[in-house]
Amino acid sequence: MAALFRHVTSPLIDNNPVTLQILGICSALAVTTSLATAITMSIALTVVLCLSSGIISAIRHHIPPVIRLIVQITIISSLVIVIDEFLRAYAFEISRELSIFVGLIVTNCLVLGRAEAFAMRNPVVPSVLDGLGNGLGYSLILVVVGSIRELLGAGTLLGYVILPTVENGGWFEPLSLMQLAPSAFFIIGLLIWAIRTRWTKQIEAPKFALKQRQARS
Repeated sequence: MAALFRHVTSPLIDNNPVTLQILGICSALAVTTSLATAITMSIALTVVLCLSSGIISAIRHHIPPVIRLIVQITIISSLVIVIDEFLRAYAFEISRELSIFVGLIVTNCLVLGRAEAFAMRNPVVPSVLDGLGNGLGYSLILVVVGSIRELLGAGTLLGYVILPTVENGGWFEPLSLMQLAPSAFFIIGLLIWAIRTRWTKQIEAPKFALKQRQARS
């Protein structure tokens, strides 16, 4: 039970797909202008991760190795189409704000990477939990970045006014930089720095030092 629980908790901080593995950065830059879009994207990707990992794990013994990537991409893209159509039907405004980025879940390195690295080698339950853990780790970063960008860029969270802006008679002057993609890049960089300052084991050894240790061994 503890090992299964570890599949969910490890990707939150210790092995976070964004801050440690540096996966899913493109969508993190693009869809975090508001907390609502960040949450929606997080839910969509987590659902696709869990379902695709479970399905691929269940049929892994029946997938010929030479076409495994084609099968994986077909399963993932089918799930993405369903999620995209669901958003268009029930959350059209959010779907429009997310634009093509829901569809680009198909090419997200995190989704295909977990399918290839874990689901193809493990039973269904651990694979689903691994997908859930990585989805939650990805979601955690998107929610943090989306909250900061919306709060400092518009003075709101989920559309509710938190910092009254000067334009509406308040005191806060929104930072227009927060609505641009580079701001997400800087925020993620600061998060990586903060996490690796606290959890120093995540710091990669300098390449020259690593080579020296390998040479001595």
